[in-house]
Amino acid sequence: MKMSNQDYNQYVSAKAKPSPIWKDMLWAFAVGGAICAGGQGLLTLYQNLGADKDSAAAWVSITLIFLASLLTGLGVFDDIAKRAGAGTLVPITGFSNAMVSPALEFKSEGFVTGTGAKLFTVAGPVLAYGISASVVYGIVLWIVQRLGT
Repeated sequence: MKMSNQDYNQYVSAKAKPSPIWKDMLWAFAVGGAICAGGQGLLTLYQNLGADKDSAAAWVSITLIFLASLLTGLGVFDDIAKRAGAGTLVPITGFSNAMVSPALEFKSEGFVTGTGAKLFTVAGPVLAYGISASVVYGIVLWIVQRLGT
């Protein structure tokens, strides 16, 4: 028996659980905001310890990457991400998780064929695109500046 699109949509709607979108958005906003507020607190702390603004900003990134990597390794980050969604995945913590998760998953296959090969599975295309785009944009900017002088 062949089902029409309308019948299929009704069937799926009857079986699917409703998505608590407002609750999900609130969690994402709260956790993402907490990460950003924590980062701002770290920036202030590092500046109060004597670092200039650029050095303090670098240390904030290092600290957030380290903490997200540690929480990923301990299995805590995934639990937070299940509830907070994009709140944990959008900031730099999501990038850290995207790097560490495949490395942990494939560590049993060895350092080269497991961790080394899978480390950039998720982040690799993002890095490759970002670096390539920055080179192209740099060349375009250089050409525009040359033509303008």
